Amino acid sequence: MKSLLRHTVFNSVSLFVLTQAVSGVKISGGWENLMISGFLLSVLNKVLRPVLNLFSLPLNAVTLGLFSFIANAIILYILTVLVPDISVSEFTFNGFSFAGFVVPVIHFSTLYAFIVSAAVLSLIINFFDWLIKK
Repeated sequence: MKSLLRHTVFNSVSLFVLTQAVSGVKISGGWENLMISGFLLSVLNKVLRPVLNLFSLPLNAVTLGLFSFIANAIILYILTVLVPDISVSEFTFNGFSFAGFVVPVIHFSTLYAFIVSAAVLSLIINFFDWLIKK
């Protein structure tokens, strides 16, 4: 029970940080909706992720684990279906330049927006898990 509550809070905060980091992700409805979304994301990660990992094991082996981004995007898509106040839409990354390193302007369609959003969400959740284990 304590673990589920902790993951719910982490996922809720992570979803909020995701809306700030990725312009294509919108969550309306306030903190109540964030907590419900965090709880549903925790349940989906506990129940659906092992099933997806089992079925995608051959693809994960062939792609050396890169297919896990698609599994994360599927879980994020299911979350957007279950909670209609969450939307992931196409967006444009404006790019940047730092010390001679240039990242150009990139437009992400809806499919790639789900994949990028799921990857960023996974990084944020893993960062919070890392903070707690220290």
